[in-house]
Amino acid sequence: MYAKPHVHSTVGLDEVGLRQADVKGVHIHWNLNPSELYEHAIRNGEGEITKDGAIRILTGQYTGRSPKDKYFVEQTPSREKIWWGDINQPTSPELFDHMHEKVLNHLSHRRNLYVFDGFCGTDKEHRMPIRVISQVAYHALFSWNMFVSATNEELANHVPEFTVLAAPSLIARPDVDGTRTGTFIGVNIEKRLIIIVGTMYSGEVKKGIFSIMNYQLPEKGVMPMHCSANVSEDGKSAIFFGLSGTGKTTLSADASRTLIGDDEHGWSDNGIFNFEGGCYAKTINLRPENEPEIYATTKMFGTILENVPLREDRSPDFDDTRYTQNTRCSYPIHYIPNASETGLAGHPENVIFLTADAFGVLPPISKLSPEQAMYHFISGYTAKVAGTERGVTEPQATFSACFGAPFMPLHPTIYAELLAEKIKKHSSAVWLINTGWTGGEYGIGSRMKLSYTRRMVNAVLDGELDNVEYEEDPIFGLMIPTNIPEIPNEVLNPRNTWSDKGAYDTKANALANMFKQNFEQFKDQANEDILTGGPKV
Repeated sequence: MYAKPHVHSTVGLDEVGLRQADVKGVHIHWNLNPSELYEHAIRNGEGEITKDGAIRILTGQYTGRSPKDKYFVEQTPSREKIWWGDINQPTSPELFDHMHEKVLNHLSHRRNLYVFDGFCGTDKEHRMPIRVISQVAYHALFSWNMFVSATNEELANHVPEFTVLAAPSLIARPDVDGTRTGTFIGVNIEKRLIIIVGTMYSGEVKKGIFSIMNYQLPEKGVMPMHCSANVSEDGKSAIFFGLSGTGKTTLSADASRTLIGDDEHGWSDNGIFNFEGGCYAKTINLRPENEPEIYATTKMFGTILENVPLREDRSPDFDDTRYTQNTRCSYPIHYIPNASETGLAGHPENVIFLTADAFGVLPPISKLSPEQAMYHFISGYTAKVAGTERGVTEPQATFSACFGAPFMPLHPTIYAELLAEKIKKHSSAVWLINTGWTGGEYGIGSRMKLSYTRRMVNAVLDGELDNVEYEEDPIFGLMIPTNIPEIPNEVLNPRNTWSDKGAYDTKANALANMFKQNFEQFKDQANEDILTGGPKV
């Protein structure tokens, strides 16, 4: 039955195979508001309300993404466009159809289904109408927070371009179904459908839709980006690339600037625009003195706290990692006081690449030439942070093309060339900022102080580094500013922070060779300019 009076599209669920005749005993809840979704989530046993009014959800066995269980259907015409490999894994149309049928059967026997209709993208010229259908109210609330809401008029005429079908309590059987594990995330571009099986972690919903935007937008000349963005009062915007744990969300949530978004954006001929209507911030060791804007959202009705332990009085314990280190909060972007009302801004003056260098050898801040910008963008070096993916228990050095390889279906050079075109056309400056280790590698050195990193970022955004002296790093060729007020000079050059300079040289050369080795996979499609941007070893 279709619940009233909530507005819903004339396009029914039969578009994805959930025919009305097959779901007669199922309560289908269309576009419930957060208050209603709270009630359903509590009634369903999905979560509990915290002391301050947020809702805490435990996602069960999986508290992070399952990248090895995500597949694209290999078929024409997408077969020729996707960059196949360990990240974009192929699966057959037959397996997808088989799992689709299992999902339909599973969902048609649930007591409740929750439908969210909205958009991915704040720019009406480039946004994508989406639909999320799940057996849990939590996914609908997450979608309400994270995607762009539709007006009643838009809901009545909503025609989704892509639909997510989520069946978290359905466990695949590898011996029967042919899956790798009990979890299966399948993306069928031709059928405009994503199915999620065996995991309740909501990041799969968000990142599945993000992958589709990354597939479609480059053909329109729009650069999709795994980045955060903010803008000054005088309209000077900046974008921050970086994987989870590098500071992308933290550094963009600056009270002195307007937040455009914290994770996913597009760069079109009109400027930059947020893909989302909310934020998805890590909360491990969250402190009000360090991240006051984000901390305040954890005390608001509508915020989802994922896998955060609660004390006896139901106050969250952000230091407790009993469930995972990948604890998160999801909230509407307007919960940040200085958030943009439009999710739009002009072309960025500064492009910042964030990395968490586990070796402790990259400078905390350096300016990149256009060639270095492309090389480092394609390389996407960082450290994989504990808890972000299953099986990762401590930081590990890794390379993730375009600072978001798990979500990039096309070859990295396509995105790099498009970014280069935007940077050149709009004269954007590019910076590499290391939020990782200093004074030694992980286990010996210490994490760069957040106060130092904030000061460096502010120096970039305020134009303080436009006319200062720089010295060249002899191994990586990066240009390092020799002085930034309030930052100890020895911190700026990482070699000076190591007590054993020989050990630094050895580790730096080792990392440089890792860059070179990693880039071998891109050399056949990278031009000479890009190749000159690599380390000088």
